[in-house]
Amino acid sequence: MRITNNMMLRTSSNNINGNKLNVNDLNNQMSSQKKIQRPSEDPVIAIRALRLRSNLSEINQYYERNIPDADAWLGVTETALNNMQKIFKDIRTQCEYGATGTLTEKDRDTILTDLKKLREQVYAEGNADYAGRTVFTGYRTNHKLTFLTEEKNTTYNITENFSLKDIEAEHRYYKGTAEVPTNANINDMDAIVEIDRYSCDRIRFAYEGLDTNDDGTLKDFEISFTDGTTDDKGALVYDSITNMGGGVNVRTYKNIEDWKNADFAVGDNDIVVIAETGEMLLGKEVSDSIKSNDYKLSVDYTKTGFASGELRPEYYFNCTDVSDPDNPIEYQKYDDDGSEIHQDINYIVSMNQTLTVNINASDVLDESAGRDVDEMIDAMQKAIEAHDKVDKIDAMMKQAEYADDDSQVALQKWKDAAQKEADYADDNVRKLYNTYLGNFDDYMTKVNLAVTTVGSKGDQLALTEERMSNQQLTVEELKASNEDREISDIIIDYTSAFSAYQASLQAAGKINQNTLLNYI
Repeated sequence: MRITNNMMLRTSSNNINGNKLNVNDLNNQMSSQKKIQRPSEDPVIAIRALRLRSNLSEINQYYERNIPDADAWLGVTETALNNMQKIFKDIRTQCEYGATGTLTEKDRDTILTDLKKLREQVYAEGNADYAGRTVFTGYRTNHKLTFLTEEKNTTYNITENFSLKDIEAEHRYYKGTAEVPTNANINDMDAIVEIDRYSCDRIRFAYEGLDTNDDGTLKDFEISFTDGTTDDKGALVYDSITNMGGGVNVRTYKNIEDWKNADFAVGDNDIVVIAETGEMLLGKEVSDSIKSNDYKLSVDYTKTGFASGELRPEYYFNCTDVSDPDNPIEYQKYDDDGSEIHQDINYIVSMNQTLTVNINASDVLDESAGRDVDEMIDAMQKAIEAHDKVDKIDAMMKQAEYADDDSQVALQKWKDAAQKEADYADDNVRKLYNTYLGNFDDYMTKVNLAVTTVGSKGDQLALTEERMSNQQLTVEELKASNEDREISDIIIDYTSAFSAYQASLQAAGKINQNTLLNYI
């Protein structure tokens, strides 16, 4: 076969272009340190690169965004829970002091001062937020747990559920207060007030100041009950009914003084509701029937006006905001079966793994805690006032103008009345604080359980974070192995390719130097 110069030139040109293309590819690799520039150069590498990049992007979302976000949420929650622990522990300590029954004047003042300060903080930690999102309010993260300002015109229809565990046995009530005599009435023995005490079982609502109608009856008030052994339901309104062991009469009083002036009227088959204090007093037969039959009670009432720091009802109860009657807003905390509707905020922290980061306020902050502290403050305040009266009468008995026998006898009777009030007040403080000592143990148990839960979630998240970190590193290595080339390998290949290119140019130049005329 005859090889012509043109054939040799074409072959040399193709070789030169091939070597030049190889040099160009290696030059691009040297600039980018990537194996390919276009998918068409190696479809296998391209397809694998897409898969690895997609996987790495997903891992980065979990590791660099979701996990840190979830960890920060848990961190804010844990800090708030630790503060709650401290607050409840401090209140419990005051309960211990008050329950001793051997308090001095200084002790009472100290307890009262501390409780007033702690009362402001009971629900404050429930407003903790992360990046503007409140952590204890379920899905409504743009709202706070409590009312931040006094809202006098805000009205809610509220439904509270109770069972026998909510019945407080033998709660004490007192009628009449002793007075410090004056010169004008020191000898008027009829002016000495007799102090009366009465006790009965009660159920306390979450709020005081229930709305009443013009005639003094409660507005939109109804008591529904469910037998513990059946699904039959009934309603206790203002009529006598033949349930719960006999006819039950529901009576209402606008304030506690009206009830006290009615001589503590609570018949055996009565339910007395006091709007001012938000209490439902149970007659003996009613209370015994609830306990023996395990009745579940559901109470509907209306409340207008909320103080700053009070809990918003929607986080604890089924309720309707009717502040604007034309646009009521309904909130559902429990379904028709009475089961709590959970509002879980979940973070996807890895493939097919979610983590619930929030804790609902109702699971950690009891709605009764604030009212417990209010009653402790009120009881201690009355004890301080009662002892102050005794001290003032003692001081009068030491004055020269009251040194005669008649004045001493009269003052002693005034003192006896004041001392009786002080003794009742001390007894109430001791018993009340002892009872609420157990309550705050329960509140602390809920908080401690929440702290443990958050800690467990934090540990779980830390393990997931470590795993995602390792997975991120592995995928990055696979991605680099699939796409990247070592610069040293590229330089070696480039040097070799460039030498081949130079050699092809020199060889082609030799071919062009010889023609057929050289042989003629």
